[in-house]
Amino acid sequence: MSNWVEAKVKDSVWWTDALFSLIVNADVEPFKAGQFTKLSVMMDDKRIARAYSYVNAPSSPDLEFYLINVADGLLSQQLAKLKPGDSVMIERRASGFFTLDEIPKSKQLWMLSTGTAIGPYLSMLEQGDVWQQFEKVVLVHGVRLNADLSYQAKITRLQQQYPQLQYVSVVSREQPIQGLHGRITEHIANETLFNHCQLVPTHDTAQFMVCGNPEMVKDTSAILIDKGYSRNRRRDPGQITVEQYW
Repeated sequence: MSNWVEAKVKDSVWWTDALFSLIVNADVEPFKAGQFTKLSVMMDDKRIARAYSYVNAPSSPDLEFYLINVADGLLSQQLAKLKPGDSVMIERRASGFFTLDEIPKSKQLWMLSTGTAIGPYLSMLEQGDVWQQFEKVVLVHGVRLNADLSYQAKITRLQQQYPQLQYVSVVSREQPIQGLHGRITEHIANETLFNHCQLVPTHDTAQFMVCGNPEMVKDTSAILIDKGYSRNRRRDPGQITVEQYW
């Protein structure tokens, strides 16, 4: 049986002229929050495919993906044109280990993301298991502009439902309407992020999940390692778990 199945587009939500969410329905295998699958289209008898993380909780019948319409992107340009009722191909089986069952139990969980990499965290928060594993969860979203802060209604609803969730936006190219100005890396390096949240992470009390472009992941990991934290591995548990979102 082919791992590719047809998905019907249910909706397309545009947040800005470049950021949009694609919602489809398809017969896919069960997945874990934080995992990714692939979407694809055929062009000139060639399959153009790319990996995207699920934004929805695994229990939801609506499969949601948060995308950026890249100007020269072969696939994103095609996905951006899709309308309700159109079809796109999706991999039936999900992949990836950026999941909560790979994270050691702790008091604090810091979910650090940039751009569309907030997607897998929203899936985890919607799933609900995270609240049994951690006392405090901080969702940090780094973007260039205030307009890039998508999913505000969903985040507000999650905060109302789960008081232990704290949300911090970090805007780099203009003064923020809320949250912090600058980059996540600098706010971790000088600990202004922790001060802003009124939390004191330690090696024994905190776990960090880092998801974003390769440079962000590399720089954030290096800063945390300089502070004495270590990479989390199955055979050697630590405090830093990463996913390159590129």
